Amino acid sequence: MSTLTITIIQSRLHWQDKAANLKMFEEKINSIKEKTEIVILPEMFSTGFVMQPDELAETMEGETAQWMKRIAAKKKVILTGSVIIKETVQVGDGVANRYYNRLIWMLPNGQYGYYDKRHRFAFAGEDKNYEAGTKRLIAAVNGWKINLLVCYDLRFPVWSRQTPLLRGESGSETGAEYDVLVYVANWPEKRIIAWKTLLQARAIENQCYVAGANRTGDDGNNIHYSGESMVIDPLGEILYHKKNDEDVFTITLHKAHLQNVREKFPFWRDRDGFSIL
Repeated sequence: MSTLTITIIQSRLHWQDKAANLKMFEEKINSIKEKTEIVILPEMFSTGFVMQPDELAETMEGETAQWMKRIAAKKKVILTGSVIIKETVQVGDGVANRYYNRLIWMLPNGQYGYYDKRHRFAFAGEDKNYEAGTKRLIAAVNGWKINLLVCYDLRFPVWSRQTPLLRGESGSETGAEYDVLVYVANWPEKRIIAWKTLLQARAIENQCYVAGANRTGDDGNNIHYSGESMVIDPLGEILYHKKNDEDVFTITLHKAHLQNVREKFPFWRDRDGFSIL
């Protein structure tokens, strides 16, 4: 299709209170009057950015994933955001729990994909509490390809870099071309210049739309978040930017504009080739 409509929800979060967060986001999602295809929530939207996964983690059959399934079906939208997920794995003769900061991509029909955050924020101890993801998730929606990432991934351009889509002799495809780059985040105000600058940089270098959904308010560690969720076009132009206030914002992206930029300024064709091992 020639257009893609997305909604970003920028909100305060109730610290470690799943019930309150799910109730709040359900009210905000129900308030959306425009027709939209994708609703984007912040990172760890049901808990806040916490380093106690053993206390708050759920399985993929847990309360939050089931809530996402219900809301996506009710509103007939794709719903995405990250949550704390636990998986139990066999270790020797016993079992152990592994925790992930997992972005869930929930479809209206109840099917889902997921992306485990690759770059864990060691400055806050995320690397000691959560496992690193190993695979990217590029979703397809009505002819649009969407690369889904989480917060700290923004600082690492190789992980989001457009790579040529190639088909091998066996018919398998390699590469990662996409049209929209999405970041869900809990990005503090103290480092917000990096957030704003890098969102624009990712749009410019990959010649794609970028949507960044951040939270507002203070968390349980007295860290302040100014939001500053953004939508940026393939030339780096800011189409949406909201500071401090909570907001529910819907915008339509245009494939013709994306294609025109890539054809008129075909800079991405001169990119360096590389492989992610």
